[in-house]
Amino acid sequence: MKKEIHPEYYPEARVVCGCGNSFVTGATMPLIKTDICSACHPFFTGEQRIVDTAGQVERYMRRLEKREEMGKAVDSKAEAKKDA
Repeated sequence: MKKEIHPEYYPEARVVCGCGNSFVTGATMPLIKTDICSACHPFFTGEQRIVDTAGQVERYMRRLEKREEMGKAVDSKAEAKKDA
């Protein structure tokens, strides 16, 4: 094994999650910060939660509402033609 090419190993590295949970593991960094861990991930907790980091869900909901409004407008025009 070559010397001086491997990163330093920290056997007591601390992992800190955004939910407040923390634990100790071995890693090449002394402190690791993460957004989701096993204590707050929906797969492990069994609850359905949307993790939205950039407002993507809100943008999707606005597009969906616009699409529904356009569909209603088209339906009302079709009914007006049918009645005439």
